[in-house]
Amino acid sequence: MRNFLNRYLGKGIAIFLIVFTACEDGEEIFDQIRGAEQRGAILRTVNLVSNELPIGDPEGNFTVDLEIQDQQNGSLVSSVEVFVGFLDNTDEVGPGTDVPEALVTTVNSSEFTTGEFGLPRFTYSITLPELLSFVGRAESDITGGDQFPIRFELVLSDGRRFSNDDNSGTITGSYFSSPFLYTPTVICPVPEDFFTGTYEIIQQSGSAPFGIGDGFSQVVEITANGTNRQIPFLYDPGGFGSAYTMSIDLVCGNFSAITGTIDSGSLGCDGSSIGQTGSTTAITTYDVDAGDAEFLVTIEDFNPDGGCGGVYEAVLLFRKQ
Repeated sequence: MRNFLNRYLGKGIAIFLIVFTACEDGEEIFDQIRGAEQRGAILRTVNLVSNELPIGDPEGNFTVDLEIQDQQNGSLVSSVEVFVGFLDNTDEVGPGTDVPEALVTTVNSSEFTTGEFGLPRFTYSITLPELLSFVGRAESDITGGDQFPIRFELVLSDGRRFSNDDNSGTITGSYFSSPFLYTPTVICPVPEDFFTGTYEIIQQSGSAPFGIGDGFSQVVEITANGTNRQIPFLYDPGGFGSAYTMSIDLVCGNFSAITGTIDSGSLGCDGSSIGQTGSTTAITTYDVDAGDAEFLVTIEDFNPDGGCGGVYEAVLLFRKQ
């Protein structure tokens, strides 16, 4: 993986709007979806079982349960073709080793089963060793953050084909989740309880936006989701106290993809809201063997919006309680 990776502490403000409409509006939306279905076919994600590929685990795999929908309850689809490629996302481990996608297998209609809604379903699974063998790469060529794009293509009995290029916003979300394309990511496994629990954040140097000298220091509760860590915290707990959630990925010895989203409230210098992005300026690493008692994280906090401007660097010490 890159020896240093961008770390982001962005404060994007998500605005959720729930609109309650009359029944006829819901029927109109459903009719639109049915219309899209009649023009082609949908491969719905029933359950994304596994989307992470742990290095060193021969049983690590990508597995997904899928359901087929078309104008004739799935009977128009004669087969599903599966394509696999490789994306190298590193500078020092296997640089320049991208592999374009190629057909890895075909799932014929005879292999479909009938799901709870009377529609054909199947489960597709492939292990990391199988993926490596197909793209002609060794485990030493990959590291955390590399990806194996896996694309599904429906083949209809009349010769038509449907895949991710035929998607619309209507069928890619909610119940009709039909992305066709998945990107399982290579990870380095870490213990489930590593860097979790109660931590004190101690701002050792730098400042937060608005020149706040101690805008991050507080006690937080860190939770895990695979190799991701979620850190709810207050931005300037002694002042503004706006609630955010910091997200950190543990990628083979490096804290990576540090991002932040607002939970409530807003910050701004001119009455508007801050929509921030950020990155680290120093290599921030971890060592599973050394334990999780303390970690240093250096962040650069940008304020392009909200009338604030400026760049604020802060060094944060995470100390387990």
